[in-house]
Amino acid sequence: MITEYEIEPVPGLPAPLPRGERIVWQGKPEWRTLARTAFHTRMVAGYFTLLTIVAAIGSGGNLFGIAMTALSGVACVALLSLIAWGTARGAVYTLTDKRLVLRIGIALPKCINLPLTLVGSVDLVTRADGTGDVALNVTGAQNLGYVALWPHARPWKLSKPQPMLRSIPEAQQVGALIARLCLAASPQGEASPAMPQPSVHSYGEAVAA
Repeated sequence: MITEYEIEPVPGLPAPLPRGERIVWQGKPEWRTLARTAFHTRMVAGYFTLLTIVAAIGSGGNLFGIAMTALSGVACVALLSLIAWGTARGAVYTLTDKRLVLRIGIALPKCINLPLTLVGSVDLVTRADGTGDVALNVTGAQNLGYVALWPHARPWKLSKPQPMLRSIPEAQQVGALIARLCLAASPQGEASPAMPQPSVHSYGEAVAA
């Protein structure tokens, strides 16, 4: 059986690279971290744990009701974890010296090409285990939809979605690399008037893994 991904000319890319363009970095989400941060499995588990405790206190010893509440929580967390695993498995982030390509999607995979000259800033959040999220502030007019990007989008940026590399290892180094390449892609290695100088800065406190 041959899948669409197996016939890609270059893994993660819809077509061969043009002459003179080279791949600098490739990566994908770490699915366990993605499950916790994008699909909030810990929050869901805590919610159902609380419901189970309430059911145990108020059920008058009805073990069936307690068990069903607990099993519902396990099923929800398992389903969210499965979706996170599929999301991470289907995603490939490819950074070249000219653009960033996001191959994302499970049932309907798609590729998003983002020229580095359109990236105004690179924001990141890191975690104790070294993983993190790298969000890209796209300058100028763009037609990226939040729903089409999610979960590879910075949370709550609905009116002007920001593509985001989620739960990637060594996020600090990757963010710095993207910022350097964005700067190099500008004329004479400097930011143009329409594009602020790319920089890396944190948009949140470091959180535990």
